[in-house]
Amino acid sequence: MRRIITHFTDDDLYKFTMCCAVIRNFPRARVRYEFIDRNNTVYPPGFGKALQEQVEMLESLVITEEEMAFLRHRSSYIPGWFMTYLRGFRYDRRWVSVSQDASGHLSVTFEGLWADTIMLEVKVLAIISELYFIMTGQAATVDYEDFYHRSYHKAERLLDAGCVFSDFGTRRRLSFQAEDTLLRAMTDCSRSRSHSGVFAGTSNLYLAMKHDVTPVGTMAHEFVCAIAAMYGPLMANHIAMDLWRNTFRGALGTFLYDTYGWNIFSLNFSEDFARLFKGLRVDSGDNCEQIRLIADKYRSLGIDPLTKQVIFSNGLTTDSAIGLNRYALKYCQPSFGIGTHFTNDFPGVTPLNIVIKLVAAKITEQ
Repeated sequence: MRRIITHFTDDDLYKFTMCCAVIRNFPRARVRYEFIDRNNTVYPPGFGKALQEQVEMLESLVITEEEMAFLRHRSSYIPGWFMTYLRGFRYDRRWVSVSQDASGHLSVTFEGLWADTIMLEVKVLAIISELYFIMTGQAATVDYEDFYHRSYHKAERLLDAGCVFSDFGTRRRLSFQAEDTLLRAMTDCSRSRSHSGVFAGTSNLYLAMKHDVTPVGTMAHEFVCAIAAMYGPLMANHIAMDLWRNTFRGALGTFLYDTYGWNIFSLNFSEDFARLFKGLRVDSGDNCEQIRLIADKYRSLGIDPLTKQVIFSNGLTTDSAIGLNRYALKYCQPSFGIGTHFTNDFPGVTPLNIVIKLVAAKITEQ
């Protein structure tokens, strides 16, 4: 089986930014993650063994000087000491446990230091997704030329509709080639003519470098979840916002608020945080309802919501993003992170519905 992940930065930016925040604030914390297949997929015979082999191949990944230079140039908010850490980072197969039962269902867990295991999630999900389509034979049937043209048309429609949008599709892509083709189509489209929208970039660091676009992303639910495990859920958002602003000194100012729902978050979203953070990310619930709640909260704090960015990333498609953009423009500065619809939209192919969630955390080794 060929190696699926061949570049250290073939990963989402937010894993790097969160890793930086974890080392600064919780260097001794230990965690456990678990793989969840929401569709209870039956994987092909031998899949678990092949996945374990791919995990072992990660051990030889090292960050290159080109990747380091790109990070310094395009993500200047990342401190120099973290670059040194990345230079010495190595994956370790002992952090990962993989098994497949007799019925074909897959079990994957990570356990170890948070600062180490945090770097596994996106890569392992991308491996599982691509490996599945290789081993089921579906990867060999796709037409990438057709996919390029369909992706180009998606970009045309979004740009003409005035949408600001990014690729968030690494974790459930059909293949690396699929995401690479998508980025080529969208950069070609965005650079070809004038339009009212903006292709803002991609969450994938390596492909951002390859296609010379902006790497985008800040944080995920796991940052708040782990803090909640250590300190309790009522103050988890407050602690997370405080630690985040102190780590990045005002940069990366988009907060993912919905780990414990709007009502809990809004109790912690005081005026100082509302003014400090550039905006919020919506990743669950009814998008229209959420934007109304967000706008009302900003107004109650004396802040015009039209000055704030809201990023939507809740299972979007081209059509839903365009419709939501028309609605949200009345309330805020909307933008859209689109994932599976961008990187795994092929005729006759059903994308996997898979996640890896942090399920346990403790602040020290003991």
